Amino acid sequence: QVQLVESGGGSVQVGGSLRLSCVASESIFSVKAMGWYRQAPGKERELVAVTSGRSANYVDSVKGRFTIVRDNAKNTMYLQMNSLKPEDTAVYYCNAVDLRVRLSDGTTIMYPDVWGQGTLVTVSS
Repeated sequence: QVQLVESGGGSVQVGGSLRLSCVASESIFSVKAMGWYRQAPGKERELVAVTSGRSANYVDSVKGRFTIVRDNAKNTMYLQMNSLKPEDTAVYYCNAVDLRVRLSDGTTIMYPDVWGQGTLVTVSS
């Protein structure tokens, strides 16, 4: 079973920056889309940013502050978060849709919807 492992969360003051990482446990052969979601206490999970590799889209509240990047060679996706605000406080999850990974024997397996375990970001004033 492929895993997505997030890291990079932590506590930061208003205006600070963090970079989240999401690493796949297997070599990525192809993926339809990868994205970052977040869930604040008492709120529903929301899509923050998504990329198909050729383009990226962001929720309005993070446009101009967050950047999503994929590094295919490292099987890794990043979320650079700048000018952080208290309302950015949440658990951040990475997600992959139609993720096909290459196994050591050369075969591939498709996973339709994969989630990481989440990483907590806390922004204090």
